[in-house]
Amino acid sequence: MTAPARARGSQELIRAEEPVLAHNYHPLPVVVARAEGAWVEDVEGRRYLDMLAGYSALNFGHRHPALVDAAHRQLDRLTLTSRAFHHDRLAGFAERLAALTGTDMVLPMNTGAEAVESGIKVARKWAYDVKGVPADRATIVVAANNFHGRTTTIVGFSTDETARAGFGPFTPGFRVVPYNDLAALEEAVDETTAAVLIEPIQGEAGVLIPDDGYLAGVRELTRRAGCLFVADEIQSGLGRTGHTLAVEHESVVPDVVLLGKALGGGIVPVSAVVGSRGVLGVLRPGEHGSTFGGNPLAAAVGTAVVELLETGEFQRRAAELGAVLREGLAALVGRGVVGFRARGLWAGVDVDPALGSGREISERLMREGVLVKDTHGSTIRLAPPLTVTGEELRGALGTLEKVLTS
Repeated sequence: MTAPARARGSQELIRAEEPVLAHNYHPLPVVVARAEGAWVEDVEGRRYLDMLAGYSALNFGHRHPALVDAAHRQLDRLTLTSRAFHHDRLAGFAERLAALTGTDMVLPMNTGAEAVESGIKVARKWAYDVKGVPADRATIVVAANNFHGRTTTIVGFSTDETARAGFGPFTPGFRVVPYNDLAALEEAVDETTAAVLIEPIQGEAGVLIPDDGYLAGVRELTRRAGCLFVADEIQSGLGRTGHTLAVEHESVVPDVVLLGKALGGGIVPVSAVVGSRGVLGVLRPGEHGSTFGGNPLAAAVGTAVVELLETGEFQRRAAELGAVLREGLAALVGRGVVGFRARGLWAGVDVDPALGSGREISERLMREGVLVKDTHGSTIRLAPPLTVTGEELRGALGTLEKVLTS
């Protein structure tokens, strides 16, 4: 009889990754084995409050019962057909997602980067077929400090040299302007502009929130210029900021919205490009596709996600608990925090550099049982699941206070 395999501890598992995994990540030294709700547990049984939620991929917490149930039921029926055939879950998913987002059509994909790449292709096709831009002349205006993904096209218009260096040559056709600067944006837009592609809130840059009126200004500018407004809501969307979409804070309706992360419920990768029929309708059979895009399992889970959001409960929770988050962070300004930006259950917190880098602060919080992630310099990001309780959130803020002031 074969003896059961010996369970490996955290440090041994971390060491085992080193020779066999590409070194494209630098994770915190915690090895998660189980999770439920807002909590995760490592292989030794230590529990941590998850204040990152998979960069918003886990908006509904770990293993939300409705989402797990939807996945289980679909696993017993059908998981993949490819788009060579129709399947019985796709129409309902597209209908409900379009209704939730106030759009006409849905282009289902898998990852966030795929949604962005698809949005770029759709905008260019629209520019040639509808706007009349000469062939291969279409341009797209983007914002500095953006984060839209990791493909070579996308990193080509990144201003983060860590993301760019060593991956060229890059795809032409992009113009970069400062974020939150309508004058610079207007100067960059011309007759060749297919679209303006921006994040309503820049997540990777440190949860940068534009001035009031900026998004409405982008909408008006693009309308006057006859180009598309493409909003990347992959992190900011689906309840995170207190609305279904972050653009709703300014009552703005883009031509195209890019969705991902939370759309898969933390179970499967699901993304989508949603927009008007006049834009997405430019695609014809054979011009774009994805073997797994809109697969039955993804559609089942995505539909369950939409059902959760249709109630408005999670948007309300994000708004109400967001007030708790802002109040707690405001109390720490001058006590280790030099500034913060927050909207809904999402915050970028600038820690006094004298207390350590964002990475060092994240490691100290990890040792106290709270998981966050750093970004540039001494900034950390807080994005707990929308299922977090007020008590859990206050506990995490208390731990942050302890780490910064002890």
